[in-house]
Amino acid sequence: MGFAPSLRAGFLLVLLGLCAALPPPAPPEMLHESFAGKSEFRTVNRRPLESCRNPSPYLSINVSTAGPLPDEAFVNVTVGGVFRPRGSHWVAMITPSNSSVSGCPLSGVNYLETGDTAKLPLLCHYPVKAQRVKSDPSYLGCKKAACQKRDASGGCQVRTCGATLTFHVINFRTDVEFVFFAGGFQTPCLLKRSGVLRFANPAKPLNGHLSSTDSTATSMKLTWVSGDGRPQQVQYAGGRAAASVATTFTQKDMCSAPLLPSPAKDFGWHDPGYIHSAVMTGLQPSQSYDYRYGSDSVGWSDTVKFRTPPAAGLDETSFVIYGDMGKAPLDPSVEHYIQPGSIAVTKAVAKEMQTGKVDSIFHIGDISYATGFLVEWDFFLHLIRPLASQVSYMTAIGNHERDYAGSGSVYVTPDSGGECGVAYESYFPMPAAGKDKPWYSIEQGSVHFIFMSTEHSWSEKSEQYNWMERDLSSVDRSRTPWVIFIGHRPMYSSNVGIIPSVDPDFVASVEPLLLTNKVDLVFFGHVHNYERTCAVYKGKCRGMPRKDASGIDTYDNSNYTAPVHAIVGAGGFSLDGFSLIPQSWSVSRISEFGYARVHATKTSVLVQQFVSSGTTEIRDQFRIVKGGR
Repeated sequence: MGFAPSLRAGFLLVLLGLCAALPPPAPPEMLHESFAGKSEFRTVNRRPLESCRNPSPYLSINVSTAGPLPDEAFVNVTVGGVFRPRGSHWVAMITPSNSSVSGCPLSGVNYLETGDTAKLPLLCHYPVKAQRVKSDPSYLGCKKAACQKRDASGGCQVRTCGATLTFHVINFRTDVEFVFFAGGFQTPCLLKRSGVLRFANPAKPLNGHLSSTDSTATSMKLTWVSGDGRPQQVQYAGGRAAASVATTFTQKDMCSAPLLPSPAKDFGWHDPGYIHSAVMTGLQPSQSYDYRYGSDSVGWSDTVKFRTPPAAGLDETSFVIYGDMGKAPLDPSVEHYIQPGSIAVTKAVAKEMQTGKVDSIFHIGDISYATGFLVEWDFFLHLIRPLASQVSYMTAIGNHERDYAGSGSVYVTPDSGGECGVAYESYFPMPAAGKDKPWYSIEQGSVHFIFMSTEHSWSEKSEQYNWMERDLSSVDRSRTPWVIFIGHRPMYSSNVGIIPSVDPDFVASVEPLLLTNKVDLVFFGHVHNYERTCAVYKGKCRGMPRKDASGIDTYDNSNYTAPVHAIVGAGGFSLDGFSLIPQSWSVSRISEFGYARVHATKTSVLVQQFVSSGTTEIRDQFRIVKGGR
């Protein structure tokens, strides 16, 4: 089936938008379901839409799930009635965004501002996901043929072709449609729409994840998402309960530029529903408990077992740390932004957690890579739920959560797609200094952790700098002998790119704080690989590791010289390489997807870098030891 260009393409979208189906009756008060009037061109409302020429009258699109959608499903979408299969045919899964249909740029400039240069369906309002129909290998050869009309003798007079695609769907509360297009991603024309599919329970409480509230480990915060804003509960520890506080955010809270609306403000918007948080109190450190969350009116989650971390001052702690994870589809779809290693890393960490030796997980920036396409947060929360529902999941903010022009970010880039930290702070309420002040410290076992924001001002005498100075100088080394400093953008990296990975002003301002306060170990992300340094300060090695009896590189901090830095940004995003010219301070470099596991006692910190192969191989390990200070 071909298509002919429409002379009125720029206006056709608006006209067809007026023909949208009316929304269903208003839901009960406080039920947040965003039933938007649905234009059939929500997926392409900023692309010129071509008119399909001579479409087959037998076209069909059917979905295997006839009734309401469950909270998670792999649905089969079958297209049929096609006269001539083409490689340019595709099917999109769409959901309403309330986007403006005015103005239709003819390039991917709106995607470039999110950092997305991939050759994916750069429709200005992206479909949630899309698949080429030829991904069904039977399609182009018409191996799934149907006879639409027979002659008098019973022979087939009209023969058509079809295909079946599988889509992974999760409950993101709003309506779903599947749309069959011709013309490829650049010149799409609509062939057929499925009926509207709704979720069985758009108010269902989902994707609960834990975080620590303080260093005592006697309370834990649980955060989840629901379409219902009325108070819900977490029920835990065999009879206790805590009420939730629900928050949300709107398009008005997103950042944007006056001439070019950000994705979060316009074509990438998706209603977040309500984000509930409740604090479970009266717990004991390093103990296991059961919980469930929800309410009788909207339903309850499954019962989940979680473990509290060790309290500050206890002998040891173990944690997993990575950055730059994001998410990838669990089906063959393409999306506006995909982090290919994220699934393998989460599976590897889940396997790690089965040992019972993971007290916490630290995700240090570039969390979901939603970058203004808000439904991606739901998919990310779904991906990490098996991890974050069982142990404390602590985060640091990155450029893809915060940066946007005019937002007060240190770096004037559009990397957050207009989210400006709002979505991040809503989904991951850390024990931070305040709203849009996402820096904090916490202690577990023998370690004092300090989390900074590399995206907020860190210059000397800034609010964050003064806080870091106070926090680092107040550490009680008799209780927590180790200090680990965590942020997103690194101070040392031998990655070479068009945009420098290291900001010398950041290093000049903050690095002296690390040395003055005898920070032992520093973790950063942002660069998508793993790299370890010597004990380094101002680009010079002040201490080199020596092999211990087990052959492990060991840094002796009994006579402190400088921090050891490690980049752990290989959590999922496409990997970065390294300079061919080695840096004197670089000790180990690995460009493979993976994560680090850290075990700290009173006298030793062991760091092991795993790669997310089927064997979860240890590719680098080192130890920092000391006899006391």
